[in-house]
Amino acid sequence: MILDIRGLSLSFFTHDGEVEAVRDVSLSLHKGEIVALVGESGCGKSTLCRSIVKLIPSYARIKKGQILIHDRDITDLSEKEMRHIRGTEVGMVFQNPLTTLNPVMTVGSQLREALMRLPEMTKEKVEEESIRLLELVGIPDGKERLSMTPGEFSGGQRQRVTLAIALASKPELLLADEPTTALDVTVQLRLLDLFKRLAKEQGLAILLVTHDLGVAACLADRVGIMYAGRMVEIGDTDEIFYDPRHPYTWGLLGALPSAERSDRRLIAIEGMPPDMAHLPKGDAFADRNAYALAIDYEKEPPMFSVSPTHMVATWLLDPRAPKVELPAFIKRRQS
Repeated sequence: MILDIRGLSLSFFTHDGEVEAVRDVSLSLHKGEIVALVGESGCGKSTLCRSIVKLIPSYARIKKGQILIHDRDITDLSEKEMRHIRGTEVGMVFQNPLTTLNPVMTVGSQLREALMRLPEMTKEKVEEESIRLLELVGIPDGKERLSMTPGEFSGGQRQRVTLAIALASKPELLLADEPTTALDVTVQLRLLDLFKRLAKEQGLAILLVTHDLGVAACLADRVGIMYAGRMVEIGDTDEIFYDPRHPYTWGLLGALPSAERSDRRLIAIEGMPPDMAHLPKGDAFADRNAYALAIDYEKEPPMFSVSPTHMVATWLLDPRAPKVELPAFIKRRQS
């Protein structure tokens, strides 16, 4: 196991009070596996991703839980120790490549800077590896491209350059935070194919943060659904898309364009996510949940096991709960 998050809770301490951004989240990631985190904006998925390498603001604090990379607990490591982990064991790709790349430095100099951190690298090896990395991520004519600045690349190519820099230190874990959001559809598909190939051929473990269920469906081995800082459902991709059990997951899938619905209407989730600084009593999703039970307004549901790989936090799975009628489009998927 490369990554093992155990009961992690993280809060922001602001002038408005404590904001519980991540609440008791557990998640594991194995070699060659791609796990997608999905949910509405503000649900905590990016904060969870960045907390793995402690790229969190000074007013944030991990309140409880553990983050283990290769069975080593990194939760209490110093910033100096974390810089080593970020540069060797964990690579990162974020939504906007221009926040990662220096616009006045050539791509080659930025790649060389990452490669020179490896002890076995010589000047000749750095040049060869820089060209190889650009070609690996799908940028041809690597030798000529090394002398270009980020502004001379397209948006999709800049994202590929940031991926090449992330891969320079040969990490086993890649954190990808909305890496395809600013790209057009064809470029998205190429980048997702590249992620798949890296996971399959190099055994790279990838944690992908996305708001796009379509991206999760075509790329991930497992999908985690987050709401109000909590993991409310996690399972194999087929389990999430063909046997979802949480009403929030039903809502997200209902908002996904599908040829299965004859009227082609998208089903919106009514209401708004809760104020994370003033979370309601009980289940945070209760006010938006058409299937909410009385207990949802009093007590937060535990995780119920549907299968060895499928866990869901909803009182509807309690043996005492009444049976509910699944949304019609979910039943059609199961038939």
